[in-house]
Amino acid sequence: MKNILRTLIVVTLMIISGAQVNAQKKLGQETVADLQKTPKYGFILTTERHFKGVLNMYDLLIENGVEIEEYEIVVKGKVVTQLVRDSELEKFFQKYKGKVKVSVCSVAMKKLGVAEETLFDGLDVTPTASVRMLQLQANGYNTLTY
Repeated sequence: MKNILRTLIVVTLMIISGAQVNAQKKLGQETVADLQKTPKYGFILTTERHFKGVLNMYDLLIENGVEIEEYEIVVKGKVVTQLVRDSELEKFFQKYKGKVKVSVCSVAMKKLGVAEETLFDGLDVTPTASVRMLQLQANGYNTLTY
């Protein structure tokens, strides 16, 4: 009986502490101050997981008081096939429409057979993902590659 009770207490504490760790997501004042120095962000990615992750990072920054001037995701690779109307990613993106710019690589679209008219609203087509990222860097964006 003692072992069962002890196990229940340990499991309960693990669940409670895990929920608190996930819910905190608090950035320090120094981090926020550093991020304010360059309020433009650019990301290049190739997977659905990273697409959702970068959008969730937008929320994290906003929730912590980071002022964002520009926030752009440049998409290339197979995830381009998931940026079509009536897709899961379209539903996920609705919250960010008008706040986050998404540029889709036309080279990837052509290679994967994705026509521009099948993309959901709120996306921009760019000639090449790599050149777009260079352009963002030239314009002072903080950039990350996933």
